[in-house]
Parts: sequence; C-alpha cells; structure tokens
Amino acid sequence: MKKNLVNVLGVVYVHTKTSDGGDLYLTRFAEKRSKHFEIENWYETNWFNKHKLRLMGTSSVYKVPTKEVDGLILDLVVKNCRVGEDVPLDTHTLQEFCDAEFNSPWEEFALVMELMDNLYGPQEMRINTQLPMAIYVPPEVMQAWQSGRSGARINRIRAKHPGIDLDILKQYKLIYEWITGLNIKEIFAYIDINTDEMIRHLKILDAAAHKDLNKKGYLVADMKPEHVIISEAEVENIKEIGLSEKKNPEKDQVDYLYQLINDGNYSIIDYELLLRTPEHEEAVKNSRRYSYLDDQRHRFEPASLPAHLSSAEIFGVPYLYGHAESTGGRLWVVGRNPHLFDYFLPERWRKTPSIKLSEVKEVFYTITKDNIHLVWETSRVGEMPIGDEEGSRDPKVRQYGINSPFEEFAIAHTLNRLGIPTVYVRAIYMTGSKKIEASTDVRKYESHKDFLDPEGKPVLQENHNYITIRGYYNGPDQWVAENRDALYTPVDLSKASEKGIINESQCRMNLDTVKAELQVHGYDGSSLKPNDLLLAVDDNGEIMKNRSGEPQVIICNFELIWKIPR
Repeated sequence: MKKNLVNVLGVVYVHTKTSDGGDLYLTRFAEKRSKHFEIENWYETNWFNKHKLRLMGTSSVYKVPTKEVDGLILDLVVKNCRVGEDVPLDTHTLQEFCDAEFNSPWEEFALVMELMDNLYGPQEMRINTQLPMAIYVPPEVMQAWQSGRSGARINRIRAKHPGIDLDILKQYKLIYEWITGLNIKEIFAYIDINTDEMIRHLKILDAAAHKDLNKKGYLVADMKPEHVIISEAEVENIKEIGLSEKKNPEKDQVDYLYQLINDGNYSIIDYELLLRTPEHEEAVKNSRRYSYLDDQRHRFEPASLPAHLSSAEIFGVPYLYGHAESTGGRLWVVGRNPHLFDYFLPERWRKTPSIKLSEVKEVFYTITKDNIHLVWETSRVGEMPIGDEEGSRDPKVRQYGINSPFEEFAIAHTLNRLGIPTVYVRAIYMTGSKKIEASTDVRKYESHKDFLDPEGKPVLQENHNYITIRGYYNGPDQWVAENRDALYTPVDLSKASEKGIINESQCRMNLDTVKAELQVHGYDGSSLKPNDLLLAVDDNGEIMKNRSGEPQVIICNFELIWKIPR
C-alpha cells in the first residue's frame, strides 16, 4: 500500500488509501502500530457494531478495541468531527464564547500536538492529554440532511465561499488513544457526600483544571468535569481511602482528589472546542505574521522540499504544489520557500470574517488565522459574461476570453519584473468539490491541456473551481517586512476620486498612463477600469509616490489584461 508523508498545519502524517477507498492519516504515535488502524482491524462493520461502546456526551463518541494484531489489542476512542455544526452551549458559555466553532480535524490535532509539545506557558507545568492517533476520512460524501450539520450554516459558507463547501459534507473520524480511569464526576459515585456538596466541589475542581489550561495558554469553550480524567491507579487509591475505618473518610477522599488536581495528576479530554487564549493567540498570530513576511522576502530562493510538496513552473512562474487534505483540493503557492505553503491552506482563510470588495464579482478581503491580510477571488475562467455582468459588452473579452488563474499570475509576475507595480500574487487554490455550472467558454481549458501538475493531471480542469489569493497591498514586500506598524491602505482609483484623494481628471490620467505603459510592453490593458487600479494611502492621507514623485499606481486585476500576439 502506497504511503505518503503530508504536513498539515505543522503536523506530519503518514497518508494511505484504505481498502474501502477512504483516506487514513496516521500521526507519529500511530505509525509504529499502523496495522491496527487498517480498516479491517477496527472499523469493519460487524466488529465495530459489536464492540463499540457509546460514551457520554453530545457528540458521537465511541470506545472500541482493535482486533488483536501481533499479540496486541489497542483501545481507541473514535469520534465524528462536528466541524460546520451548531455548537450546543449553555447560556453562560454562549455569552462568553458566542463565536465558538468546532475545530476542523486538522486544527484539533494541531492544537493538541502544540499543547503536548509544551511550547507556551510555564515550562514546569504540563497538561496531560490523550494521544492523537489518526484521522480517517470515509470515501462517501453525505447529503446535507444526513450530516446533522446546520443547513443555514452550510448555506452561509456556500454564499461566502463558493465552490469550497463539499468538505463539510465529508465525515471525518478522529481516533485517539483510550485513557484508563474515570472523570471527576464519576469518581464522586465512590464518595459519600450529598448532591449539593458534590456540585460545589465539582465546580471548584473543574475551575482549577481550567485555570491550569489557561496558564498554558489554552481554554476549552465547553469545559466541564467530564473532561477531567483521573488515572485508574489513583481512582483505586480514592476507593481505598473510602474503605477506611475513620469517622469521615469522605473528607480524606475529597482532599486527596483536590491534591491530585493541584499537582497536575489528571488528563484533559475532548478537544473539539479547544482554542488558544486571546493572549496566546495574539502572540502566535504576530509570530506567524512576522515569519510569513520574512519568508515572503525569500520566496524565490531555492530550498529543499519536504516529501509532501513538489516544485512546478507554469508560464514562467515557480510554484510549490501540494494537496489541501481538508478539502481534497490542490494548491499552488508562488515561490520556492516551503515554509509558505501552510499559510494558504483553505482552513487558514476560508472561514475567517471577510468583506466583499466587489458588487459583481466574488472578491473578498480577510485577515487569516495567521494574522495575514489577503484578498481571495473566485476565478471566472471558462465564463462568458452576459447581460449586465462586468465585461459582457467588451469585445476584447469575446476575442481573448477571461484569463486563467495561471495566466493572471504570469502576467502579474512579468509586469513586476518590468517595473510596472502590481499587487503580490500568492497562491492558486483548486477546489476539491466539483463545479456545478458548465463552462460557456472552453478555450482556456483547451490551450492549457498540455500543462500538467506533478501528478500528471492538467493544471486547469473544467470540472473544478479556482480561487486566486493575493496580498492585500499595504506597501512593497521588502518595505512591509521592515516597517510593520505604519503601513499603507489600498484605495482603488474610483473610491479615491469619490473620497477626494484625487480628482476625476487625475483618475482618468492615471488609468490612461497605466494602459499606455502596458501597451509599450506588449500588453493590451484597454479593458481596465478605475477600480482595477490602486493607490496606497498612509494614515495622514498621503499617497505613496514612485521614484519620479508621481502617485504609485498598482494593478490589482489581471483577468482582463492580455499579451498582444506578435
């Protein structure tokens, strides 16, 4: 069976196809026991249904043993990931975490691994967790009504992020190692105290565990006593104390339980609502953003690649190519720096709050989970605008067709080299889901058919949507990396004219100047409009100038710029 190493959000997995056509991702903890995780040894229908034990909670969580392999049986916890579902929180929690969302399987494992690696907070403290073993993705795609996920939430995601929603109709099964022991609520079954006293102690103990988690820079949005596990050996000690002939052994039992919590002798389970504290999140975001800016400065420098990435060159632009495992999509990241790849995985930007930048096109501005300002746009390649759509009356659109994402990036790449400023193009994402609407202009698919990805498939496929990702222009890359506080704000020429930053005559002059410069270098930019060009404005309303002292005009739309045939 073919095995591949993949890296998702910093966690390395061994990826294999399962015998039923699904996908299995093994962490470093499961790799040495890989036979136990073959479908036949734990998820075969009769075995699973006969041996599974439903665990308490609102989600579908089961304890199940594997079959005996090499003389060993593993006890596993198998849970269905609830990403995309409504979070059933109580009123108090809902007020505190009103924006809580279930983690994707990749985010959940990455956070648990991060917590286990003890990289944040007091080094002498450790939070014990279950071992994350594997992620299993069955081959079937569910219908929305089967998934149990919110129809309104699915529609909202579809509206905001066209073409990338089918991943939430896949089932993801997260597999953890079973921890022997009892949660602190179950332990009170062996302590002879009344219900009111038990509830009081549970609140204090739960809060103490949550406080420890906070010290390490994490919290759980629905933290409860059932998430705090005491080991089997310590549970036996508590039972033993209860058999004491002392007058009030229950006091000693409670004291012993408090001591265990205070000493950190417990484990935390259930991580679907695990997240970083605001302080930790801010520190990580800042660190990631600073690293990102430095990596972008060196994006074209050759570097050795990890096994899950390949290098590619399309129309003269170098890319890093790899899979977006969470959606089944494909990703091309501009440059040769492998550190950049994770920043553009769809789970880093597709669910972050966004602002729509166009009335007629799917263009959005967002700040990613790594605190990076990006603009993403659904490519219109294969479309022929009709009616009142932008470009519908433009004869050049009918003559040349709308550029593919790869043509757009090649044009931007070349123009920058020629000294014509453009926004920075960062990545191209091909959705894993199939495109519903048929293409009305297939010329680009025909002209691109000989351009293949490292797996031998055409880079431009008619049955998939493409999303282009570019930088939100706040200054030249080199300058931004060195001046991370006082950045520019981009304003298109139309809005700049409306706001009085420039007058209407200056707007037309800047547009005509750019078109003329493109013509000199062999490009037809006659279809560009004022909102396809940007000015960069600082906090004082001053426009960024070029070397000649004139306003620097930056091109931000490349789908309607064409290389003039020789």
